[in-house]
Amino acid sequence: MMFPACRYVCKAHRCIRALTTLRTDSAAPQLYTSIHRRTCSSVSTPRITTHHTIHPRDNDPRWEGIEMERFADEADVVIVGGGPAGLSAAIRLKQLANEQEKELRVCLVEKAPQIGAHTLSGACLEPSTLIELFPDWKERGAPLNTPVTEDVFSIFTEKHRIPVPILPGLPMQNHGNYIVRLGNLVRWLGEQAEELGVEIYPGYAAAEVLFHEDGSVKGIATNDVGIAKDGSPKDVFERGMELHAKVTLFGEGCHGHLAKQLYKQFNLRENCEPQTYAIGLKELWMIDEKKWRPGRTEHSVGWPLDRHTYGGSFLYHLNEGEPLVALGFVVGLDYSNPYLSPFREFQRWKHHPFVASTLEGGQRIAYGARALNEGGFQCIPKLTFPGGLLIGCSPGFMNVPKIKGTHTAMKSGMLAAEAIFPKVTAENLDSETAGIHVPEYSESLKNSSVWKELHAVRNIRPSFHNYFGLYGGMVYTGIFYWMLRGKEPWTLKHRGMDANQLKPAKDCKPIEYPKPDGKISFDLLSSVALSGTNHEGDQPPHLTLKDDSIPVARNLAIYDGPEQRFCPAGVYEYVPVETGDGMRLQINAQNCVHCKTCDIKDPSQNINWVVPEGGGGPAYNGM
Repeated sequence: MMFPACRYVCKAHRCIRALTTLRTDSAAPQLYTSIHRRTCSSVSTPRITTHHTIHPRDNDPRWEGIEMERFADEADVVIVGGGPAGLSAAIRLKQLANEQEKELRVCLVEKAPQIGAHTLSGACLEPSTLIELFPDWKERGAPLNTPVTEDVFSIFTEKHRIPVPILPGLPMQNHGNYIVRLGNLVRWLGEQAEELGVEIYPGYAAAEVLFHEDGSVKGIATNDVGIAKDGSPKDVFERGMELHAKVTLFGEGCHGHLAKQLYKQFNLRENCEPQTYAIGLKELWMIDEKKWRPGRTEHSVGWPLDRHTYGGSFLYHLNEGEPLVALGFVVGLDYSNPYLSPFREFQRWKHHPFVASTLEGGQRIAYGARALNEGGFQCIPKLTFPGGLLIGCSPGFMNVPKIKGTHTAMKSGMLAAEAIFPKVTAENLDSETAGIHVPEYSESLKNSSVWKELHAVRNIRPSFHNYFGLYGGMVYTGIFYWMLRGKEPWTLKHRGMDANQLKPAKDCKPIEYPKPDGKISFDLLSSVALSGTNHEGDQPPHLTLKDDSIPVARNLAIYDGPEQRFCPAGVYEYVPVETGDGMRLQINAQNCVHCKTCDIKDPSQNINWVVPEGGGGPAYNGM
């Protein structure tokens, strides 16, 4: 059955222009510089945000007479997000339907132009869930080419390395795991899903949650296309498409745009701690074949971060027929110094002798970044509500000490599928709401390996919040986790929202970062170029501000504009105003790699990330 919105494809795709330049027209970049905080300006605050979520169209005369009716279609199950969780849920639903010879229409929408194009992870995969989903994964050709053969863990000082033994049972042990390019695995999962009859629609961004009159979730609407940068309709404007379902699964990934709305609508975070996050930055390198050791994993903590800044690194040697390594750096977003730049910490880390020796003479071929859920067990929200469920990294099932969340995300998708299948296929279901409520999913998850695994490691991440920082956390892990396996009768707490952790700039020391050498370390914009990121330039910026005056009046004045440093893509710049004295915030939305860090870390919580036109964003190739 064809997706009815396909009649819009030609017009919508005209809005996804050919590659544009990485930067909008702007003054010279002032990224990572300590800007003189001129907060007073002789002109009024320039308008930055033009998106209809901030400036509704109802009172905009430019929208008078525009046809706003949306075409609607029906499915049994709608899944938002084509990542490991969403695809696993879709696959399991169709497996059950085929086994029981029942008709079941499953539709999956994904904002990326191709399945896997927005996927980025380390990644060292624990294969247990994949084996459960497809026992014959090897025969099916799943792209798991690199079994782990060697584990190395280190504490870095500026010039030296302290080796740390990986004792049996510690989370960092990777025996039996595979080093993968997760984008390739996700693409393969998409192929398996389509073979089973799942309808997959890449390039369609779910922009809005739809509700029945009784308040239950009805489905989603994809975003409108053909809107100019100033918020006015273009000649090619087309309304989005509605997809209705008995149950909608939300698997958007970390800090999902729609999940944020659902948390508020159904008060899903009432009984859990605020989620805490990290930013992960990654590069792919082609290295000298003499230095290539397929199957080797290297992890480190310590330098260049201080002991009170949570983070670490990975370097994985892939076995893809060529000397390829994946390397990355993770920084907890609960850091306090507004001068810290995760991107520049990553570039500096690569100059450590233990890392640089691998990279020297090599060539960097890809770059990307994404946010990670790090709250774990304490931060899991309520997962079900009338008409919908949360799955995967959207609610956050990452095992932080393991640095693994793919297997738990996939398992949550499978459990969701098994919980909803009997209800969506029942001939005479007695439901109290129009959208079916499936609380059985939460119970299944609590009785699963996911819950047991996250409960066991629940205290490791918050144990780093102590006077000794990193070293105190490592001692705690070594004593309590290794001996008790998470059975200690207490549960530690996180610090609270990451956005609240920044200190004023006047209380912090600026960080002097070395200039990139163009061989091991690189500047930001040449890095973003390797991500393949592209958005239609003539559309309202999807990085919306609730109040356009706050960036200069508060973020720049108090925190020295931290968004220009925590963004890994050069989206935010403070530049001089064109007339008069003062600074203004410039948003280069075309650079955005969809990591959501700005929405998470903004100390004013003034930035709201929403989906751009479908098909926009990074174009990762097996990241």
